[in-house]
Parts: sequence; C-alpha cells; structure tokens
Amino acid sequence: MAQIQPRKPRRRAVRYGVPVAVAGVAAATVGLVPALASTGDPDLPKITAEDLVAKVAASDVDQLSGTVRVKTDLGLPSLPGGSGGSGGFGGGAHGSGDGTEDRTERPDAAPGKKLAELASGEHLLRFAADGPDRQRVSIMEDAAEYSLVHSGRDLWAYDSGSNAAWHAEAPEGAGPAGKHDGPAGPDAVTPQKAAKQLLKNLDSSTSVAVDGTAKVAGRDAYQLVVKPKGANDSTIESVRIAVDADKGLPLRFTVDPKKGGDPAIDVAYTKVDFGKPDASSFTFRPPKDAKVTEAKPHGDRPAPKGPGGLSGLELLGGSAGDWGKVATFDSGMPGGPGGGKSGGDERADELLDNFTDKVKGDFGTGRVFSTRLVNALMTEDGQVYVGAVTKEGLVKAADEHVGAE
Repeated sequence: MAQIQPRKPRRRAVRYGVPVAVAGVAAATVGLVPALASTGDPDLPKITAEDLVAKVAASDVDQLSGTVRVKTDLGLPSLPGGSGGSGGFGGGAHGSGDGTEDRTERPDAAPGKKLAELASGEHLLRFAADGPDRQRVSIMEDAAEYSLVHSGRDLWAYDSGSNAAWHAEAPEGAGPAGKHDGPAGPDAVTPQKAAKQLLKNLDSSTSVAVDGTAKVAGRDAYQLVVKPKGANDSTIESVRIAVDADKGLPLRFTVDPKKGGDPAIDVAYTKVDFGKPDASSFTFRPPKDAKVTEAKPHGDRPAPKGPGGLSGLELLGGSAGDWGKVATFDSGMPGGPGGGKSGGDERADELLDNFTDKVKGDFGTGRVFSTRLVNALMTEDGQVYVGAVTKEGLVKAADEHVGAE
C-alpha cells in the first residue's frame, strides 16, 4: 500500500512540467544466497547477503578520493525551450537553466539547481573526503567546473563559469558536520550515500541476494541485488550494489526499471584511492572578483529535499521496505495542468496531450506524466504526487490522501 508523506508547511510552486523526482526506492530483507564467481570476474570467498549487508553497515572508510560517473536515463522528453533531456522538468521554479533565471530567487551558484542537473545525462565528478566534516565534490564540465566544499561548519559552492560563489554556515552547536551532512552535502552523489540510505532498514517486503562478483574502479567487489517481493506498484525491477570486497564500501549503485533497457540510474566510481586527501582540497576562498551570496538562515537552503531536484540521490532512499512510497506536495497551481486544459492555450494543451495521460479517481481528475522510472500525477486542485510507482499506484495514493483528509 502506498504511503503518503504529510504536507510540509513550506511549499514550492512548480512550473509547467513535472519536477524530476527520483523517489520510491526502499530497503530490504536479507536472504542467505552465497556469492558465485562469474567467468572473468574476481574469484572471491563465498559470502551471504546477510554478512555482506553487515559489511556495508560496518564500513568505516572516511578518507578517500576518486572520480564518480553519474549516468541517468529516465526517458525524459525535450520540451520546446528546454535544455535537452531534463528540459523544464528538473529546475522547479528557479529558472530555465540558460542563465536567465531569477537570481533574486536562488543564486546561480547555490547547489540545488546544479544537483538537479544530474537527473539527466552523463556527468563526471571528482570526490574527496577526510572524515564527516571535510568533503568536496566537483562537477566537471566542458569549459567550467562547479565545486561544493564542506569544511566544518562552512559549506561553499563555486561556479567557475559564472564566477559566482555561495556560502552557508551551520548554526552554533550543530556540530562540525551538522547542517551540511544531508542531501546537499558533497557526498550526496556517491554510491555509498545511495546504498547506505537504501540498506539502513530491512524488512520482509524485499529480497536481497549476492549475485556474483565484479571489478569496479580496479577493485574486487561483490554484487548485491535488492528486489521488491510480491505484488507491488513499484516501477523498479532491482537495485544492484557493487560492494568493495575488502573495505565494504559501495562502489557502484544502479537502478533497473521494470520496463527494461539500460539502468535508469548508474552511479559508480571509476577511480578510487583510500589514502588521506591533501588538506588543500577542503580549503576554499572565492576569487576577489566573484559574486558571493550568503545563504539566509532557514531560507535559501543548500538543496531542496522534495521533488524539486535529484538532491544527490537522497530521494532514492525512501522509507524502509516501502517500494510504493509516494511524495506529495502542493504545486500552487489549482486548475493548472491537472485540471485537464490550460485556459485556451492550444500549444500548451497539445503538449499536455502528448506528454501526459488523463486519469480519474476519488480525488477528482488529473494528468500523469511518466518516465522509465518515475511517474507524477498532477490533480485539478494543484496537488502533485511523485514516486517510482505505476500510474495506478499514484491514483491509489491520491485517493487514499483525499480519504484521509
């Protein structure tokens, strides 16, 4: 049964197009299937899924550096005026991504929008960590670099392309990692972050098995496969985690949709070094001529936690054992796309008909936008339901939400 997240008092409006939310992946119950070495893969000692999950939980790697490849293929269409695969679906209400966004609403160096761009295409990142309070990730682009640097209470973001910097400081008493160890932290887009979120709680709705071995970033690894059990509304076929045989660190995290084809999400180290990174990696001072924006306390947060962006795979975690998890929020658009037609705008009506399916239920009427993994329902009263669940699962969630009110 789908679970509904309660509405939060702070609500974000969305423009036309469903914000990309990679949501609904849950945790697992442990099977006792031993690992089998595949031809050409490392010949490792047999291990049960129970022991391998325990190995991940006990992993104490806190010093490392390397490169991470992020590949996301949700099957998003390109809309007119959009910027490729993510189009108007990843940026929420914070601009088009072409440099014309309203910077009074969100500074162009703030991490939320940049992390949301990882929801489409292939990206190469450099990552380094020296404990929970010193981390850095850099997104490598053709002619620029975007860096997110966490050092103690400070979180800095810098976009070399626009020469803009953004700074947030954790409040007194929050601890060194405090405010910045959540979805906006530099480790948010690493395989270990996604895997530990997935495996932090285990229940009987999921099966877990060890399925062979692999080489990842030159390291020997076991393959842990997580699947939902029984009848369910999930669009996920399985989640595969490559676990370093020695360190217990997740090196690769892939999500396979039930529709088949290549993984919808593939996050993997291509190089990894477990030595202590140079201290200079975590020191940042903005250039003298850079535009620096200070985050407002409780205002301009490092990254959205809701469906407004990829948020560093945080949304993959969901709740333990809840493969039908659905997030809900108020779009601020009553009578908008969910209502069927868009006030006589023929071009917008045509886009709605091409990219959405009209549905009905106890909640009223609405439209469902679908990808290979994530679906979203927009209702006539402005509510949006998002999750890695089927169209039928979203309708069920909307009906239950209305019935509970």
